Amino acid sequence: MDALENIQVLCPYCGESFDTVVDTSSTQQNYVEDCQICCSPIVFDIEIDPESDTLHYVTRQENE
Repeated sequence: MDALENIQVLCPYCGESFDTVVDTSSTQQNYVEDCQICCSPIVFDIEIDPESDTLHYVTRQENE
């Protein structure tokens, strides 16, 4: 898997989708990135399956 991967995200606040880049050099990550549409803070929970090299992610509102 490349160190950076493009993913399409659905904002949990405004419901709009946008593209963003995920750093896949670490197998587990948790970070906040603002929505590119409404600027609300989205929490990203990222996990890379080391055996299959598959990217799994969940997005949620900051206060969930």
